Amino acid sequence: MTPTLAGITGFAALFLLLALRMPIGLAMMLVGAVGIAVLNSTTAALNIMGSFAFSYSAVFTLSVIPLFVLMGAFANVSGMGADMYRAAHAWVGHKRGGLAAATILACAGFAALSGSSIASAATMGKVALPEMERYRYSPKLATGSIAAGGTLGILIPPSTVLIVYALLTEQSVGRLFLAGVLPGLLLTALFVATVFIVSMMNPEAGPPGERVPMGERFKVLMNSGALIFVVIIVLGGIYAGIFTVTEAAAVGAFLTFMHALWSGKLNLPKFLEAILDTIKTTAMVFFILIGAHFFAPFLALTRIPVNLADAIGELAIPALAILAVIILVYIALGTFMEGFAMMVLTVPIVLPIITTLGYDPIWFGIIMVLVLEMGLISPPVGMNVFVVKGVAPNVPLGQIYAGILPFWVAMGICVILLVAFPNIALFLPDTMLGR
Repeated sequence: MTPTLAGITGFAALFLLLALRMPIGLAMMLVGAVGIAVLNSTTAALNIMGSFAFSYSAVFTLSVIPLFVLMGAFANVSGMGADMYRAAHAWVGHKRGGLAAATILACAGFAALSGSSIASAATMGKVALPEMERYRYSPKLATGSIAAGGTLGILIPPSTVLIVYALLTEQSVGRLFLAGVLPGLLLTALFVATVFIVSMMNPEAGPPGERVPMGERFKVLMNSGALIFVVIIVLGGIYAGIFTVTEAAAVGAFLTFMHALWSGKLNLPKFLEAILDTIKTTAMVFFILIGAHFFAPFLALTRIPVNLADAIGELAIPALAILAVIILVYIALGTFMEGFAMMVLTVPIVLPIITTLGYDPIWFGIIMVLVLEMGLISPPVGMNVFVVKGVAPNVPLGQIYAGILPFWVAMGICVILLVAFPNIALFLPDTMLGR
């Protein structure tokens, strides 16, 4: 069997196993080990299986994953997300569509601590949806803003997806985090603009709420000061070169833990729940990473990524056209494939093409995450849609998808802007200290 044929067979087997609902980490381990045995030797495959899982996962730099996950868990316990929503509500809730805009802003703030789209959507859904229902918001706008706002969790740092991308591509986690800041703020602004445009076109979709006195607004804003403080310390410390990313994660976890204690909301059962959630999420991410690093040597033996990159490099086609095709393929894959799986499977193939075309891997990482976000709200898989459906069981899925459509268009505009102006993503990492 030729290496290329072995690679094609391996991909077919992998997709078959995923269709049979096998966990992606285990599927990649199995296909990778069998592929290495076929293309190299059984001894090589057994050596990798016997030593790699421990030697890879016992690396100090990977401790950044459980630390950031723990930070988000303590932030959730202490109610930082609800505090952020109340602050945003007080400042913009009196405008048409203001409660939906407040939901977007609160999702952006909470995303800067949780690093999870599902956690952001679930938390904000429980807090914001009852308030929007009280003011008789359109179910489309209410659920659409929650589902779209939740996607900010994997773009605005600290993002678990960005960490995994950095590990798969051997890029700097700190640079990737900083690269996600301005695009995250840009996408937040585009989402808020989308809310106001929808409310302007259909005033009944987002009735204005009550105007909060200015003194009360500042009081509520101060209550969310802990979240803002932690974000500034963590990201500011990375940017200024004061902390490594791992140290910043440890500081962030400690600060959110202390805030949860100070707020009186952290008791023993909630503490144990936060630890258990961290263990589950960390185990899932590590399992996928280990599986990806079983699959990568097999893929290298097939030489498919190198041959594909060489073939594309020889084509008389503009690099921008090839990039557009790659983005469109990702959008199509996102309609039926889970984002994490899509990233770990495609990055080893796509990255050589991107570097051959002369694009920055850090910049492309942000583009990829944005497209993964589009998949999070695209039918039929759209994980965030099902999270929102769980929070709003009385709203039909069709209405949720209809409400998401304007935000999906806003994401597309954000991708176009990042392609046209790469410095939106690269400015902060290129100016960070101690890089």
